[in-house]
Amino acid sequence: MQIKKNIKAGNKLILFLFIYLLSIFVTFKTNSETNLDGNNTDIKILDKISSKNELIKLVNNEEFVYKDLAIKSIKCTDSKFDDNPEVKAYIQVRDLTKKDRNNVFIFNGWMFSSSPSIAPFDHPVYDIWLVNCY
Repeated sequence: MQIKKNIKAGNKLILFLFIYLLSIFVTFKTNSETNLDGNNTDIKILDKISSKNELIKLVNNEEFVYKDLAIKSIKCTDSKFDDNPEVKAYIQVRDLTKKDRNNVFIFNGWMFSSSPSIAPFDHPVYDIWLVNCY
């Protein structure tokens, strides 16, 4: 009789521990995914010929024309509540001087603020890097 009570108590303890650990895992997982999607993206553009840089404020999903470039930010996220904050944005850039291939992107991908060399923007006249997302 005593053995059956101990087994039932053990099963209840295991069930309680399982639910407790599951709730901690779910809470930790949701707190670690604090990426904030923004509506605006800030980029800096360096004109390599004149050696001047300019801060450009992009509205997501709207194309912005800067001299010979058409720049569009599709999505940006900011994980500023993380221990190692990271700003990332999906950006498309077209070169408007190339009339024969107008719809071909010279850059189409994710940019990272902390590591711009992961997906570098390669252009002979301009250099673009990500600054902020809000």
